[in-house]
Amino acid sequence: MKTKKSKQIAIFEGKNIRRQWDDEKELWYFSVIDVVEVLTGSTIPRRYWSDLKGKLKNEGSEVYEKIVQLKITAEDGKNRETDMADTEMMLRIIQSISSPKAEPFKLWLASVGYERLEETADPELAINRALKTYLRKGYSKEWINQRLKSIEIRKALTDEWEMRGVKEGLEFAILTDEITKAWTGMTTKDYKKLKDLKKENLRDNMTNLELVLNMLAETATTEISGKRKPKNFDENKQVAKEGGGVAGNARKEIESKTNKNVITGKNATQLKLKNK
Repeated sequence: MKTKKSKQIAIFEGKNIRRQWDDEKELWYFSVIDVVEVLTGSTIPRRYWSDLKGKLKNEGSEVYEKIVQLKITAEDGKNRETDMADTEMMLRIIQSISSPKAEPFKLWLASVGYERLEETADPELAINRALKTYLRKGYSKEWINQRLKSIEIRKALTDEWEMRGVKEGLEFAILTDEITKAWTGMTTKDYKKLKDLKKENLRDNMTNLELVLNMLAETATTEISGKRKPKNFDENKQVAKEGGGVAGNARKEIESKTNKNVITGKNATQLKLKNK
């Protein structure tokens, strides 16, 4: 597990919560003790967590099995191993804590679950919700139009992959990486690193031109796949490379005409400031 030491402290209601970033898994891990102390106000959070952890173990909860121990800076400045949990597991733990401060988290989870059920029945709700969210975040209407179109194009591509027997999750990620490498010349991970991103969505941090070329790459992949009908994963990888290559050629042509790089290290924060 490779972790970065930067930005190890998050603030919640004025209290420090230690955290650590896992480069390989692209996940934040949070100190369970710190969260327990904030939510319960206990003067002995270690005892509270020890009792809760025992309860979770006896119940056979998967949360207990997924707690990890990482070395992180303690109050005395020394690195000591402490129980840590990723965001998903931390939310599960919060649900097990009896505290008024935990209620907003529980309500939020219930709200998100209900919204997803609504969106399954009426996908237009998801689009409208995304539009409002991007507007609140300060994106320009021009960018938002491109981003919503990119979602539609991505869905068409994943539908095509499913039809060809590609499995959601790791295989989707591998093929996406092949497309990204073919049109940008770098892996998805390196592309995110260039923009100084961690868990953030890469597409949410692309310029209009980057989004357009990424859409071209995914559209070309969908079209080639539909024509060629790849029969196994290796054939799908080849199609992904070719589809991404179409956009890669377009990128190089644009760069030769404009004499500047299409791929930028700017992320959403910098792009939104530029629009103001």
